Amino acid sequence: MSKDSFEDYEMQLQASRRYWNDEAPNFDDEPDHGLRDLIVYEAWVSLLKTWLPAAPSTLLDIGCGTGSLSVVLAGLGYEVTGVDLSPSMITFAKAKALTKGLDVEFTIMDAAFPGLAPRQFNAIICRHLLWALPQPDNVLQRWTRLLKQNGTLVLVEGFWEAGGGLHLDEVRKILPSSFTGVTIENLSDHPDLWGKHVPDERYVIIACLE
Repeated sequence: MSKDSFEDYEMQLQASRRYWNDEAPNFDDEPDHGLRDLIVYEAWVSLLKTWLPAAPSTLLDIGCGTGSLSVVLAGLGYEVTGVDLSPSMITFAKAKALTKGLDVEFTIMDAAFPGLAPRQFNAIICRHLLWALPQPDNVLQRWTRLLKQNGTLVLVEGFWEAGGGLHLDEVRKILPSSFTGVTIENLSDHPDLWGKHVPDERYVIIACLE
């Protein structure tokens, strides 16, 4: 990355951090963010159990936001690390884990360039983040290096009516070839996950390493 490119990226990173810091206090108001509604909570727990390797396993929640999924997964017996760019999001996440009496390692980190040791996680879960990162094909390569042999990558993504996101075919094209077992599920027709009916494209890709 050239000096000019690096400076541009740093400016974008700072702007993104400010935006999500501002969003953090109200982030959990969305049903699928806060998981406060019992129906929404149970819908996510049910699917997470089918997507992920059995607990106890090491798991990275990348772009964890306020830590709702991290806390749920820790409660299911996983050894969870949660990372997010926003210090405010991480503050809320730590408070949430503390309230539940759960041990989750939360760290402020750029998900596009995660400073984590390779081959340490049985699974990585990412929800609605990949679309917002630069050069997502390269990002997926970096994430793949964090997985242990036979590790699982779970990508919950979509393309929203407002215009943001990634279409399913776009993600499939950039998925590293080292993933041989790939399962795709449509999530648009699961209103319980979102607390409402949604008109846009939402899906999950579950990809397993050789």
